[in-house]
Amino acid sequence: MSSRFIHSVSCNLLPGLVLSLVASAVHAAGWPVYGGDPGGRHYSTLADINRNNVDDLQVAWVFRSGDSARDAAAMDNTSTQSTPILLPEAAGSSLVYCTPFNRVIALDPGSGEQRWDFDPQINRGGDRPFRCRGVAYAQDAQSAAAEHCQHRIYLSTHDRHLWALDALDGRPCAGFGNSGSVALYGAAEFAPGDVSNSSPPVIANGVVISGSTVIDFTRAQTPRGTVQAFNAHSGKPIWEFDPLAGHAGSGSANVWAPLSVDAEQGLVFLPTSAPSPDYYGAGRVGDSRYANSVVALELATGKLRWHFQHVRHDLWDYDTPAQPILFDWQRDGVSVPALVQLTKQGLVFALNRLTGESLWEMTEQPVPPSQVPGETAALSQPKPIAPPPLLDSFLMPHDAWGLTPVDRADCRKQLESLHNLGLFTPISEAPTLMYPGSLGGPNWGGGALLAERGTLLINVNNIAFSGRLVPLAAEAFSGNGPPTAGKRFRVVMQGTPYAAEIGSLQSFLGLPCNPPPWGKLIAVDLYGGRIIWETALGSVHEMGPVPVPFHIEWGTPNLGGGIATAGGLFFIAATMDRQLRAFDVDSGATLWRYTLPVDATATPMTYRYQGRQYVVVNAGGHHMFGRGSGDYLYAFGLPP
Repeated sequence: MSSRFIHSVSCNLLPGLVLSLVASAVHAAGWPVYGGDPGGRHYSTLADINRNNVDDLQVAWVFRSGDSARDAAAMDNTSTQSTPILLPEAAGSSLVYCTPFNRVIALDPGSGEQRWDFDPQINRGGDRPFRCRGVAYAQDAQSAAAEHCQHRIYLSTHDRHLWALDALDGRPCAGFGNSGSVALYGAAEFAPGDVSNSSPPVIANGVVISGSTVIDFTRAQTPRGTVQAFNAHSGKPIWEFDPLAGHAGSGSANVWAPLSVDAEQGLVFLPTSAPSPDYYGAGRVGDSRYANSVVALELATGKLRWHFQHVRHDLWDYDTPAQPILFDWQRDGVSVPALVQLTKQGLVFALNRLTGESLWEMTEQPVPPSQVPGETAALSQPKPIAPPPLLDSFLMPHDAWGLTPVDRADCRKQLESLHNLGLFTPISEAPTLMYPGSLGGPNWGGGALLAERGTLLINVNNIAFSGRLVPLAAEAFSGNGPPTAGKRFRVVMQGTPYAAEIGSLQSFLGLPCNPPPWGKLIAVDLYGGRIIWETALGSVHEMGPVPVPFHIEWGTPNLGGGIATAGGLFFIAATMDRQLRAFDVDSGATLWRYTLPVDATATPMTYRYQGRQYVVVNAGGHHMFGRGSGDYLYAFGLPP
C-alpha cells in the first residue's frame, strides 16, 4: 500500500462546495493563500495598478522584522522567501507572513504597523539554511463563533512542527495537538535540519497537509519524504503517504515545493522530489515510482488517485520544483479540469487533473546510458510534443561564450573536455555537462497563469553546470554544500562509492560559458503549444568585481516567482540585482523597476485595502547568492 490509514482517528470533513464558496469569498479580498488561490495561479483580478499608471508606483510603507538585529550571526545562513497572505475581514484583515526563523508576524495592510508576532523558538541545530515560504489560513468549522482559534494560521517549521495559531492575536490554539503544535514525522530519527520544512501547509475540507524538505546530497539513505495529513481542528493524524513505500535503501522523494488542492474534487496534488542519493542510482534499482512526479491523492483518505512521473530513475537531482497550477483548460468549446507542472529540465506538462492524462501528445525521448559500473539508467524519458522546452540544452564547443577571445577560448576548451550527449546525460567519473543543472530551468517560483487566455509566464535559470563522480578513498572525506553562486561544491554520498562534485560552467573571468541571457522570463501559450515571447530577466551590473552605474540586461540566476494581474502586469524580483520589476504581459517590455536594499528572492503578492491596491515583496537575500541579507518587507502603491 502506498498510503496507510490511521483508523483510530475520526475526522469531520466540510463539504467541498461550502469550502469552495468560502475560498471564493476570501479571494475577493486579495491574496488569501500562498499562490494567490489554492491552485497556485499567481494571478490577481485587481487592475487599479495597470500599464498606464505603473510608472507612478511608489513606496507606500516598509516594515523590518528585526531579524537582522536580533539574529545577525545567523543571517548568512538564511533565504528570505516568504509571500504574505491577506486575511479576510472576519479574521482581522491582517497581512501575515513568516521570517526565515519561522517567526509569524501580522501587520496592518495599510500602514505596515505590527499587530502581533509569534516566535516558535525553533531548534536551530544542523546545517540546513533557514527559510519559510509562507503560512496558511483557514476558518475552523468546529469552533463556535467568536471562539478563540475560530480563524487559524497554520505554520510548518524548520524543526518539523506544525503549529495552529489564532489569526486575531497570534496565540497558539490550545486544542490543536500539544498546546498548539504537532511534532511531524522524522524528528526523532535524524539530526535537526536533516528534515525540515520550507513551504506552507495546505488546508481543505478540514484537513491540513504538510510536506518536508530533506538534505538529500550527503547520504544514500536519507529520511523518507512522507507526506502527512492531520485534522485541522484537533491536530490528530489522518493519513500518511510515502512516495518510496516498498523501496528500501533510499529516501527523500519528499515534497518541498508548495502543494495544490482542488477542494471540490477532494484532491491534493504533490510535486515530489528526487530519491536519494541524487547522482548515483545503482543502489535504488528501477524508476522509483512516485519520485519526480505529480501525485494526486484523495484529501480525505490519502488514497492514490493517479500519478505522472516526469523523470524516471533520476540521476540529475531534477526534483519537481514548483507548485502544480490548477485551471480549466478551454479549447474547441470543451472545458477540462487541468493541471500544469513545470520541471527543472525546462518542460511544461499539461495534464487532466482528474486522470493524469496528458493534454498534449506525449513522446518517449531516448536518453544516453550510464557509464557508471552497476548503474542502469532509464532507456527513455517522457516529453510532450508541446509546448516546446523552455531551454535549449544543446550546448556544443562552438557555442561557447565569452567577453573576449581569450575567455571564450577557455570556455570552448572546457566544453570540448566534457562528456555531453544532451539532456539527461548521466553524470560519471568523466566530467559531464549538466544543462540545465539541479537549479533548473524553473525552480520553486513556478509560474503565473492568465487562465482565461491560457498564457503562462515563467522565470527560468539558464546556466550550464558540469559535474563528475569522484571515487572515495578508503577513508571518506567531508564535502561542502549546498552550493553558493559561482562556486563548485563537493558532497560525500555516504553509503555509495562516490562523492559528487558539481559547479557552474564558467570561464576564468567568472562568467558563464553558455551565451546569455542567464535568466529569462518566458510567456507560453498553453493552448497553442508555443512560446509567445521571451526576454532577459536581470542585470549583471552588480555582479562583476566592480559594479557599474548602468544596467546590463544579460539575465541573472533567479530564485523566487512572479505574479500577474488583470492590469496587464507581471511583477517579479528574484534576480541578483536587487530589482523589483513590472513587465507587460503581452510583450515582455519592462514598464517599471525599483532598486531594493537587498535581493528579493521571494514571490510578490498584491491586494486592495481600504480602496488602494498594494504590491508587496519580501527582500532579505539568499544564502546561495552571497550578496547580503536583510529583513525588509516593501509595500508599493499609487500615490494616494
